[in-house]
Amino acid sequence: MGDRDGVFAGDDPFEIARRWLGEAEAAEVNDPNAIALSTVDADGLPNVRMVLLKEIEAEAFVFYTNYGSAKAQELDGAGKAAFVMHWKSLRRQLRVRGTVTREEGPAADAYYASRSLKSRLGAWASHQSQPLSSRAALMAEVAKVTAQHGPNPKRPPFWGGYRIVPSQIEFWADGAFRLHDRFVWMRDNPLAEWRIQRLSP
Repeated sequence: MGDRDGVFAGDDPFEIARRWLGEAEAAEVNDPNAIALSTVDADGLPNVRMVLLKEIEAEAFVFYTNYGSAKAQELDGAGKAAFVMHWKSLRRQLRVRGTVTREEGPAADAYYASRSLKSRLGAWASHQSQPLSSRAALMAEVAKVTAQHGPNPKRPPFWGGYRIVPSQIEFWADGAFRLHDRFVWMRDNPLAEWRIQRLSP
């Protein structure tokens, strides 16, 4: 792949993704780590929402959520997901598809502990995706859990991470006259070698 140079250069797609995210962090005004996460429900109907990607590991992408949420139920049910990151300032996109597993161990504990106290208490208070009568009811629940859990709450058992191990990663960069540059990395399983293909815009 002789023409895969410049922003596309590299032999490790996760390292390229980390590099792109680092450049976005210096350029994007808000939430450079935002991803549009796509799942499917039990009937195969797609669903999508914005979440914040928290880590690009050596072989996976990690984010955190409430396990009672609609997204979590869909992730657990299908075991697969996809997402896209779009950086307007860089005119680039990163697309990922793969299998999903939960992160409920020390990494989830460490990330939860790193959040602000209000965010940690908010995780206890929110019954994510469930009907809510009013904002006042939510704030009352926050006050209740604050009294219950104090200044150093442990990670809720219903809150943790998900790890997406990709079978496909696409790097997209804007090109003149809509002649964009696209390279897709594909593998049959996490132990297989990556295949790289340039795609037409």
